[in-house]
Amino acid sequence: MSQIDIRQVSAADRAAWLPLWQAYLRFYNTELPDAVTDSTWQRFLDPSEPTHAALAWADGKAVGMVHYIYHRSNWSIENSCYLQDLLVTEETRGTGVGRLLIEHVYATAKADGCCKVHWLTHESNATAIQLYERIAERPGFIQFRKAI
Repeated sequence: MSQIDIRQVSAADRAAWLPLWQAYLRFYNTELPDAVTDSTWQRFLDPSEPTHAALAWADGKAVGMVHYIYHRSNWSIENSCYLQDLLVTEETRGTGVGRLLIEHVYATAKADGCCKVHWLTHESNATAIQLYERIAERPGFIQFRKAI
């Protein structure tokens, strides 16, 4: 694989981002209204929003994406960073692109004054869990939620 370039999205990147976003939703058997996708994209471009996105590029093609959100915590003065969505194209899985995207979030969050990066994955996502266990700690918490 050629050199991987990771950079924050710009307005010109929507056509490259959208297929990755749609593949991510399919991976998790989820559909969202177009209005949610449109709103999400606009938030990435708004500097007053705490949500961010970056794409991994190889040979002029987007081969991965990551979305992350800065948020307050009652356990620290500094913000935390929630890595919400991560996807690498099937043909580039296992080549280090996922790690590069996570390391990009680590570096960006640190530069922006965050004290930690955290995320979730589905228990069935064994391939991702193998990577995550090498580059982060598993604190043992179980997620609970209720849609309201």
